[in-house]
Amino acid sequence: MTDLPSWGVAADSPTAEHYRTFGAREAAGSSATYEDWALGIADDVEMLALIDELPRTKRQANLVFAAMRVAGVPIMSWTDARGHAIAHWSRIREVALTHATQTNEAARCAVLLPQLVRIPGPLALLEVGASAGLCLHPDRYAYRYTADDGAVTAIEPTTPTDVVVDCRIENATPPTRLPEVVWRGGIDLNPLDPADPDTLAWLDALVWPEHDDRRARLAAAARIAASDPAPIRAGDLNDLIADAAASAPRDATLVVFHTAVLAYLTPEDRERFRRTMADTDAVWLSNEGLGVFPEFERVVPPGERHRFVLAVDGEPVALTHPHGRSYRAL
Repeated sequence: MTDLPSWGVAADSPTAEHYRTFGAREAAGSSATYEDWALGIADDVEMLALIDELPRTKRQANLVFAAMRVAGVPIMSWTDARGHAIAHWSRIREVALTHATQTNEAARCAVLLPQLVRIPGPLALLEVGASAGLCLHPDRYAYRYTADDGAVTAIEPTTPTDVVVDCRIENATPPTRLPEVVWRGGIDLNPLDPADPDTLAWLDALVWPEHDDRRARLAAAARIAASDPAPIRAGDLNDLIADAAASAPRDATLVVFHTAVLAYLTPEDRERFRRTMADTDAVWLSNEGLGVFPEFERVVPPGERHRFVLAVDGEPVALTHPHGRSYRAL
């Protein structure tokens, strides 16, 4: 476009770069729709100007795209969807301002499980950034791990489940059992009720368009969580972590874990949380994207910057897919 001065947002702005990176690295090969939307927006000065009306924490692609879908923007090419997005921007803005990217992907349990089964049990699980608590039930899901040689290891819970998670595992022996979990709890700024239809509609909107398996798994995992809801405290994780940890039974090994949470904290709050974890007896599982802990960048190859780094007590142990589809031991 040629009207840069009238909009005042350049195609090399931080927002443009975020959408370009999202499309090229995160969505590419996973969601053709979001790849197209993100790359289209990255060069769309008018749309960038609208997004930049939002507070910085509300401009991320996952949130804006979910808000677009709630507002009725059809799943179509960006060229065709663009007019709908601009016409419905007031509604998109309202949804983005009143919601958060609380993606609750039960499949992330598959990349936690190889480490959970190594921890002496029974386990007490405490998730920070728990959303609706779907990742607090790793012992109630079924898993199929595909190894380097194509061999499949299947794990079934004692109670039949509709949640089946497929995960590719590399450089590691797949787990063959489920952990014994005797307590579970969570912390979240805005805990979600897995039994609430509006909650499920928002979580469904956060699932990428082509990911029908994730959408079905979300519904099934929500039914499990709703049947036996874990208590999730509302508030800041740094303010509540000590009290929440103290609630866990002392005859169980406490495991504090989180996925795609610390990126939303300031560097100072991140460091405060790290110090808290260092001072506790809990096992700390961190599954976060690059940039959260800059020292982890050394373990991620240049072509895999979209991967998460799974760390145990601050030490990187594996590269994982953000949605739990793969686990590669380091």
